[in-house]
Amino acid sequence: MPKVVDPRIRRRELAEAVWRVVRRDGLEHASVRNVAREARLSMGSLRHYFASQSELMTFALRMVIDGIEQRIAAVPSDGDLRQRAARVLAELLPLDDQRRAENEVWLAFTARAMTDPELRALRDEGYDMLRAGCRGLVAGLIGPGRDPEREAARLHALLDGLAVHAAMRPDVNTPDALHAVIADHLAELRAPRTTDPTTPSWTSLY
Repeated sequence: MPKVVDPRIRRRELAEAVWRVVRRDGLEHASVRNVAREARLSMGSLRHYFASQSELMTFALRMVIDGIEQRIAAVPSDGDLRQRAARVLAELLPLDDQRRAENEVWLAFTARAMTDPELRALRDEGYDMLRAGCRGLVAGLIGPGRDPEREAARLHALLDGLAVHAAMRPDVNTPDALHAVIADHLAELRAPRTTDPTTPSWTSLY
């Protein structure tokens, strides 16, 4: 009797095969043939679950977003706001093998999204979700005189920068170092703004 395979599980396995190929060989090598070989399936079997390479790539990127959303949803909503913000932000940074894989896949797909409309739409969705999340986190944390939208943009940029730096130099940007940067930034948000945000601080040197 033939083995019955849950299509949802098989699709996830194929997306995970995409991730492995992308991380090991680069996105340009994530062809249907190479992904099928990585998953130990025939190309015909792969096409039973994904009609095209674009559909497969989109699903692989969607899985990154879904995984992050599920982890954030599981973060307890009670307790100190700053501690909760730190736990939420930790789910967005490459602090373990799973999150490192997500980060590397996301960064690889960002370049492809420049020329792929479906990936671009998904990239923009992820961007907008992250900005909205940053906006929600800073709303309860910022001190007097701080602009919520500007602080959301600052936090968003900090997260993106840390993710890129961690992918480039994980030996320098360790989990402890990333945690420390986030903790310092969240603590600084509490302080009132004492300078004109439109005036660069380095002007005082001249």
